[in-house]
Parts: sequence; C-alpha cells; structure tokens
Amino acid sequence: MNLFLKNYKIVLLISIFFISCNTQQEVTVSKTTNNKVSTPTKKVKNIIFLIGDGMGLSEVSASQFYNTKTSNFERFPVIGLSKTSSASDLITDSAAGATAFASGIKTYNGALGVNTDTLAVKTIVEEISKIGISTGIISTSSIVHATPAAFYTHTKKRSMYEDIAAQLVTSDIDFFAGGGIKYFNDRKDKRDLILELEQKGFSINTESLPKNTKPDFNKKQGYLLASNGMPKMLEGRGDFLTNATKLALEILSSNEEGFFLMIEGSQIDWGGHDNDAEYLISELIDFDNTIGVALDFAELDGETLVIVTADHETGGFTLAQDNGDYNKIKPVFSTGGHSATMVPVFAKGPNANDFGGIYENTSIYNKMKSLFFENNNN
Repeated sequence: MNLFLKNYKIVLLISIFFISCNTQQEVTVSKTTNNKVSTPTKKVKNIIFLIGDGMGLSEVSASQFYNTKTSNFERFPVIGLSKTSSASDLITDSAAGATAFASGIKTYNGALGVNTDTLAVKTIVEEISKIGISTGIISTSSIVHATPAAFYTHTKKRSMYEDIAAQLVTSDIDFFAGGGIKYFNDRKDKRDLILELEQKGFSINTESLPKNTKPDFNKKQGYLLASNGMPKMLEGRGDFLTNATKLALEILSSNEEGFFLMIEGSQIDWGGHDNDAEYLISELIDFDNTIGVALDFAELDGETLVIVTADHETGGFTLAQDNGDYNKIKPVFSTGGHSATMVPVFAKGPNANDFGGIYENTSIYNKMKSLFFENNNN
C-alpha cells in the first residue's frame, strides 16, 4: 500500500508540473498576441469620415453582388454596429442622425446642431478648427441638406435652407463641394452669398471641378455644381464624388496639422425612399468607388483613419430569393421611409480597433474628437 501511495504521488507531481508549464505557455502566447493587435503604429493625424445616407447592411451586400469589381468594403479589418434612434423617435431622420456624428448628442428629428431645447451645441468642425485642423465636406445632395449641414450649422429645422447657407459663409469649413447654388444666389433676402464667400477667402466655382488647372492652395475652396441636389448617377453625374474626394484630399492634406473630411453618398437614401433598386445600387457603387479613393490615400499616408457608416437605413431593403430559387436574388423593399435597424461601421487605419463593437451613434463623435485632441496634445 505504501509503495502504491508513493508512486501515485510521483505521478501526480509530474502531472501538475506539465499542466503548470502548458498553462503558463498559453498565457504568454495570449499576451503577446493581444499586444500585437492593440498597439497602434502611428497616431491619427487625419480622419476621412464617409456617410452612406440610408445605407444598411443589405445595401452594403448589394455592392458585392452588383459591382463588377471587388467591393472596397472588403478592405476593412474592423467592423462595428451603430444604434441610430434619435431623442424624439425610435427611427431617426438624417438631421438628428448627422447631429449625433457632428456634435455627439441625441436630438429631435429635424434638428441640426441644436439640442432638444433648440440650444446650439458645438460641432466637431468648430472644435478641431481651434487647434488648426483643416475641414471639408462633400455631398451628392445640396450642400445645405441635412447631413452636410449638421457639421457647420445650428438650425432648429432642417428645411431652413437659406438660413443654413448663410451659416456656411461664417463657418470654419475650408473646402466644400456639392449642389445648392440657388440657396446662395437666388435668395428671398437678395443676399449674394457667393460674393460673401469670396470676401471670406473662398475661391468659388459654379461650373465644374478643376480639370487642367491647379487649385489656389492659398484660398479656401467651394464648388456649387447644381441648383439643388447633384444629378443621379443614372442621369450622368459621372465621377463627381470620387474626383471631389481626390481634390479635397490634395488640398486639405497640405495642412501639416491634419484634416477632417466628411463625404456623403446622399442619394443611396433617395433610391431607398423611391423603392428604386437600380437608383439605389448605382449610387451605392459610386460611394463604394469613393471609399476606394479614401483607402488608397490612407494606406499611402499612414496617419489617416478612414471610417464608413450610415445615419440610418432606408427602405427596409433586402436581397431576397427570387421565386424560391436560392441561386437568384432580387432587391425587395418593405417601406418608403427609414428603418430602425442598426447600421454597420467600418474602420481602417490608426486606432481603427476603437470602432469595433456595438454602441450609440454619438460615440463616433466622441471617438473622433478624442483622437484629434490626443494627437494635438502629444
């Protein structure tokens, strides 16, 4: 019996030794792996923030099935989910959704840059301009439409377009491109905001983006290329969004302090409202191509964070099987309005890992602001 107990103790001690060694080895490997993932190589100097208005996960999926090229969405290593409800409604509109991104608050549907008491709240553009960051906005809608306007205006109703245009003149925006000429030079108050913008140091073009000439880097740049919203892709808008993005990046990146650029694919939303799949998908692919421009710039630069998301989903869009055939899909809509589903957030670049997980849309503002100020203070 004593011999048995002695042998048993020896076997037990040997087993404990090997288990201890294996456990320690696993912990060491785990720590090494975590350190490799979480340590950023560079700080964030620039942020390119792309908003696909009305773009839910099914819309993103359409870019894979209907695009002749590999979707640029597949280039993102980090994906999160954003909750989109506004302060007033379960289903947000674009104004409240964009204000969440621009100012970090939940507000009522229709509000731009104001809280639920209609009091002005600071935008990220106003805050980072104080530390020398250049700022720009691009949109395929009018530049005074809800999403771009949220980044420079404080207006209790999104439909106050002439008031919003006047606020662009006195804003901190350094570059803008989109439609909306009539709100600047065909106004009820007879003000010529084109002239006022030029007096504020802007070079304004109402014909086209520059083709063979270099922009004046000593001036701010403004491009108003349609009376209201820009034409649809199906109507021949062409490469406006990609070319405006390239131009903005060339101009804004000349600032050694960094830049913030918001780019909106506005008409994905309009195609959803119309329940027009061809319209929606053509706008989505144009937006996808623009994401490619942003990612190409960021990969070469090394200090640029690219974030892509949506303010909400529109149309209750899905890709359903066609007549029971699992090899055929057809676009289907469930509503002519917005839906309450969470929307995806894609991120690539320094600190991209900050954008994984599930969070409120206001968190995107908080994350972007902290990255700019962290870079500026160190």
